[in-house]
Amino acid sequence: MAAMTNLDPPRPTLEDVAKLAGVSLGSASRALSVPDQVKPKTLAQVKRAVEQLGYVSNGAARALASKRTRTIGAIYPTMYNPAFVESLHTLQQTLWGLNYQVVLAIHEYIPEREYDVVRAVVERGVDGVVLVGTAHEDRVFDLMRQRRIPLVLTWQLDEPRYGECIGFDNWRATYEMTKEVLARGHKQVAIVCGSMKNNQRARQRVAGTADAMKEAGLELAPDLVLEEPFSIEGGRDAVRQIVALEEKPTVLICHTDLQAIGALHECGIQRIRVPEDMSITGMDDIELAALTKPALTTIRVPTKEIGVLAARRIVGLIEKRSFNDPLSVKCEVVLRDSLGDAPLPAKRSLSTRRKTSR
Repeated sequence: MAAMTNLDPPRPTLEDVAKLAGVSLGSASRALSVPDQVKPKTLAQVKRAVEQLGYVSNGAARALASKRTRTIGAIYPTMYNPAFVESLHTLQQTLWGLNYQVVLAIHEYIPEREYDVVRAVVERGVDGVVLVGTAHEDRVFDLMRQRRIPLVLTWQLDEPRYGECIGFDNWRATYEMTKEVLARGHKQVAIVCGSMKNNQRARQRVAGTADAMKEAGLELAPDLVLEEPFSIEGGRDAVRQIVALEEKPTVLICHTDLQAIGALHECGIQRIRVPEDMSITGMDDIELAALTKPALTTIRVPTKEIGVLAARRIVGLIEKRSFNDPLSVKCEVVLRDSLGDAPLPAKRSLSTRRKTSR
């Protein structure tokens, strides 16, 4: 990199920005640090001046003076799930509007890696952290508390050791879906979930189905709870396991739409008709859910709203102000063609005989 010479023009200052924008130095400073607290006209003038001059504020000096970096650490288990991507997008957009930036990190559902990722993000000097779920190692919570870093936990409603939650009732979501499934005569229910060992959300969702079945006088068979990754391949593997069973379920409840899409694809390969032979449901209601054949019955999770609320809540904790937002969001069952009535054994046998007679 070339050294600066006497011929190089001086770097523009905040005073230069204020002069070009025709506003006071204080107004220019507020426009850059708290844009939501200045008039739109003033903000537009300052932004134009910043662009014309190529002004870049001295973030390090500002951070030392204010003891803030105006950055938020967003740590997600994966970016493979479109539901997380949607949530991150609105989180980032909302934080931008509040004059904060996002530092993103991924731990791929590995608890041992999560702590190292969180620590690395914290050491960058973030003002707050957003995590997914409440099932984290004690040392993650201890780090947040020791550093006195505001923490928002998303996708769940629990009483965490530290921080606050923005999310939904995972138990209720799958309970309501299972009620819809049982209303169509299904008694042999299979579930494909993620690993339950380190995922409280997965455990709550399995419990929602088990409790709905218990109310109906049914029991969720342990060997029909299939722990597979939250991915397309995880859904395909679940169907392969079902094909090998002697007594097959009539419905597969998937805990993500990605799993459900994988399951639909594998059913096509295995010549399992959906929903005639086996129904399939998902969770999240990603954009592709309505485009599958058959269209996917799923649980609509307000992912965009979670991102907005999480952003506003973490800023509220940092700046000690309230946006008067709710802490919880509601899910709803979206009925489409992949959920049908439970097949009758007699009809399935008759169908087989007719094919044979031809």
